[in-house]
Amino acid sequence: MDRVMSNKKMIALYVLPAFMLILALIYIPIVLTGYYGLMRWDGIGAMAFIGLDNYSRLVQDADFWQSAYHSFLLALFSAASLIGYLAIALVLSGDVKGANLLRKIYLVPMLLSSVAIAQLWLKIYHPTSGVLNSFLTSIGGSGSVEWLSNTKIVLLAIFIPIIWQYAGFYILIYYAALKNIPSSLIEAARIDGANPWQIAFRVKIPLIANVAKVTVVLAIVGSLKYFDLIYVMTDGGPNGASEVMASYMYHQAFRSFDFGYGSAIGFFLLLICLVITWLIRKLTASGDDIQYS
Repeated sequence: MDRVMSNKKMIALYVLPAFMLILALIYIPIVLTGYYGLMRWDGIGAMAFIGLDNYSRLVQDADFWQSAYHSFLLALFSAASLIGYLAIALVLSGDVKGANLLRKIYLVPMLLSSVAIAQLWLKIYHPTSGVLNSFLTSIGGSGSVEWLSNTKIVLLAIFIPIIWQYAGFYILIYYAALKNIPSSLIEAARIDGANPWQIAFRVKIPLIANVAKVTVVLAIVGSLKYFDLIYVMTDGGPNGASEVMASYMYHQAFRSFDFGYGSAIGFFLLLICLVITWLIRKLTASGDDIQYS
């Protein structure tokens, strides 16, 4: 093994397949997206170089900034929901009656595709036969709410299934991190007289701080580029009220056949995600990481 690890040609041979795959699937498409953003192109005919015109148009496009506003709202909503996921993981990681059943239930959304989840929530939100309106009618409320047609509430109606969809993913991450904490540390805290709240906030959460930082990045960046469930449920409607950056990019490229402008939006979205990730890492940077064994 030492001979192999000291042979630079052998190391390069092992690394080359993965490097070529990453180059082909990630870096080359990023470069091409930036290149197409400098063109006027309908996706079929000849391309015409127009420099930064697409990016100048993007900066002045009120519809794009409205979609960006919706994406940032989703990002904030997703980041705030992490608190609830962490609370559930704390409960599940303890000796709570029924925890085994709950550990199975929260994984259900992870087993469903985005299209299946969208169809499920379309049935729930149906204005006449939906479960939600039927429930509101049964308790004396209004049973005729147009959840996906009302521009004032459609964003909230879309955000809820998105949060539900990814609940199991984040709870699983937190649960695994919490279970990885040595039980001796928890027992030591109990012996010192710490109650469950003190153990949670002064022992468990500080020890999984690095995991929490990763989930914040995943939640925010994932929300900024979210597309599929919104596309199936509302297609950005009504009247752009649920449009997000990724769906606006899709509409420009594949509905309006303006691939140059769509590529410019995609490249700009990439830059936003990189900047947001860098800012989060800077804002959450700490001196020394807590180590335990």
